[in-house]
Amino acid sequence: MCVCGLAAVEALFSSDPGRVERLFFESRLAGALARPRRALAKTHKPYREVEADELARIAGTMRHGGVVAVARPRPPLPLDMKLAAGWARDSRPLVILDGIGNPHNLGAIVRSAAYFGVARIILAERPDQALPSAASYRVAEGALDRVMLYRAPLPAVLPALKRFYRILGTALEGGVPLGNLPRDRPAALILGNEESGVDPAILALCDTVVTIPGSGQMQSLNVAAAAAVLLYALRAV
Repeated sequence: MCVCGLAAVEALFSSDPGRVERLFFESRLAGALARPRRALAKTHKPYREVEADELARIAGTMRHGGVVAVARPRPPLPLDMKLAAGWARDSRPLVILDGIGNPHNLGAIVRSAAYFGVARIILAERPDQALPSAASYRVAEGALDRVMLYRAPLPAVLPALKRFYRILGTALEGGVPLGNLPRDRPAALILGNEESGVDPAILALCDTVVTIPGSGQMQSLNVAAAAAVLLYALRAV
């Protein structure tokens, strides 16, 4: 897998440098990448300065940001409910993605989650759920190495999670504005598929369904934008 962009590559080297197999970069970033280059030299792994067109060929995109790390992927972990029971003690929100299919949306949501201090995201075990990829890494700007990802079948795990989290589903309409929620449990926010939203069976398992009130001039926000709005709002709940 290719990880592109200076922020993403630096986060990868900070969190798990052993995953990196090779590093390619434009000359303008040689100084900024001094530490990653030294780390690779110690483990006898190659790094090389290349021209922009060669870097685009390696990355598979012109949007490489001047540096590409070829790294082993870090797949999401299976959700361990014993660990999940302890997560709620830090009172930080949990984000749950129910079929977010666009890798760019996945990367943007993870970036917002990291910005607002979310440490963990659960991805639904369903075929249309995007998983970490070069595209999502590029958009996440390093956040995919700062937030832990897990996978789970949501209908099976939500009843157990409700013991520790207040499960908040999201919908375009019919929900309540996010605010004045009970503080008995930290929030677990579920964001749904870009086209169909949160699955109705999953909404039925939620403690509360929330909607972002708008002007009515547009039907909805992009799911990544909605995630940022809701995560900001949760800070005040």
